[in-house]
Amino acid sequence: MNYIKKILRFAIPYKKYAYLNIFFNVLYALFSTLGMVALIPMLTVLFQEGEQLNEKPVFDASNIKEYLENYLNYFITTTSENEGQINTLMYMIILIIVLFFLRNIFSYMAMYFITFLRNGILKDVRNELYDKIMALPISFYSEKRKGDVIARTSADVGEIQNSFLSVLELIVKEPLTILFTIGAMFFISAKLTLFVFIFIPISGFIISAVGKKLKKHSENTQKEQGIFLSHLEETLGGLRVIKGFNGESYFGNRFKESTNRFFNFSNKLLNRQNLASPTSEFLGIVIIAVLLWYGGNMVLTEKTLKASAFIAYIGLSWQILTPAKAISKASYSVKRGNAAADRVLEILETESPIADALDAKTKENFSSEIVLKDISFKYDDTYVLKNFSLKVPKGKTVALVGQSGSGKSTIANLVTRFYDVNEGSIEIDGENIKSLTKASLRDLMGLVTQDSILFNESIRNNVKLGKQDATDEEVIEALKIANAWEFVKDLPEVLDHNVGDSGGKLSGGQKQRLSIARAVLKNPPIMILDEATSALDTESERLVQVALENMMKNRTSIVIAHRLSTIQNADVIVVMQKGEIVEQGTHEELISNNSMYSKLVQMQTI
Repeated sequence: MNYIKKILRFAIPYKKYAYLNIFFNVLYALFSTLGMVALIPMLTVLFQEGEQLNEKPVFDASNIKEYLENYLNYFITTTSENEGQINTLMYMIILIIVLFFLRNIFSYMAMYFITFLRNGILKDVRNELYDKIMALPISFYSEKRKGDVIARTSADVGEIQNSFLSVLELIVKEPLTILFTIGAMFFISAKLTLFVFIFIPISGFIISAVGKKLKKHSENTQKEQGIFLSHLEETLGGLRVIKGFNGESYFGNRFKESTNRFFNFSNKLLNRQNLASPTSEFLGIVIIAVLLWYGGNMVLTEKTLKASAFIAYIGLSWQILTPAKAISKASYSVKRGNAAADRVLEILETESPIADALDAKTKENFSSEIVLKDISFKYDDTYVLKNFSLKVPKGKTVALVGQSGSGKSTIANLVTRFYDVNEGSIEIDGENIKSLTKASLRDLMGLVTQDSILFNESIRNNVKLGKQDATDEEVIEALKIANAWEFVKDLPEVLDHNVGDSGGKLSGGQKQRLSIARAVLKNPPIMILDEATSALDTESERLVQVALENMMKNRTSIVIAHRLSTIQNADVIVVMQKGEIVEQGTHEELISNNSMYSKLVQMQTI
């Protein structure tokens, strides 16, 4: 139940709905009991059990039970004499109808208000979970399956919602119904009620035994759901490759193996959970049977209990079965919710290693240089960069080249603070980027990656990502600088044209030019280009290269290049190998050195 305290904070904005739910649940439980107790006067009239009493009894606080019995006998006697027994019976029936009508009204009102609480908690948990997913560093998702994160945001949060509702019923509605009912049963016959209590601990032990291992089964089910959602996400993302290599059977078998495991885990979970209701109902019937024997003896042999009171008592006993079953179901649901909450809270409580410092400053401009001082960095155990140092003066273009795995893209990840260095420091205008807020740091930078990441929205919304208040004129100007307006203007809906999932309705060159337009519109002083042309054909590369050159005018740029023809005009070219700088200089200087850079150029021109 530990997780309830952590989840409970999400209920605070909706506490008024919780109070109203509790209030109407109290009324529901009270009128449920009164409705069954009201059977006594009706049965008294039918069986003609009441004593003839023509004198109104005097209230006696010391013996309320006797006073109520006498008053009931007085009411039945006088009403029967004045209006007849049929009318007296009608009054009793009307009383029962009114009580049960109010009971159901209060039940509806309780559920009406708890709906706002349930859905409010669901909304806020998902919103905070989404914010946390956005705040966690990229490294977190190299260890987590995307499908598993999706499962936690959808199915697990839904399980918490259902569990939380069950807890409220467990705490308020059902226990109160049982409490009021037992109170009425004691009032009717304390001896018979004490006899019943002998069997309750036995029933509780059996029901508890049924619920064992439920959390373990639930954890297995939810984990497996995350796995097959991951398989689905991977399939949708790589559908072209899967079809191209006739890999449908392999991926289909992998998915079916996961759903088969999910099938088995779900069967174990639901079969154990479904056992709760028949178990509690059978135990209730056993208790009722014992009651019939023992109570019947009190009515027929001992004459210590009236038949009308005994029938109402049986009705009250039966009424306990429904909340008792609900409590057993709710306790199982709580165990399932506990497993789901563990998975959700694991993400919510994960501390981001790249969080802003408490005294982090906001930097609004870039004035002199970016300096990487003796930085070392490793993703796992092996260092990708070792004692790496580099200066990028304002207004200059510095290109990073080298073989795959030499650490070029890692530089971009570190400067944008997607990762933090293990040793050394990165400074902008003499200030360590760890002392700046991530938002203000990234406001100074524009990023164009090798993978043209577009979202399933209009061209306008994709380009405006970094500047939401941009006008259409500004968007069009950015598109022109990026050489994208030439194809955008011919689209049927122009700026409103939807690019499809991951920009699937556009060519690679078109997607890349839109990515460049997005960076241009943001208009940052620092531009980071991570192999922005490496995945393009020659014609698209030429168009994109012109767009890049337009964009880099009067800007500080860090260019990570695979195709060396695109960076010949850079102010400084840094050649990297295994995380270290092996040479640097202008294109002409490096060619004249006849070293590693010269060999790379020769290989690309062959």
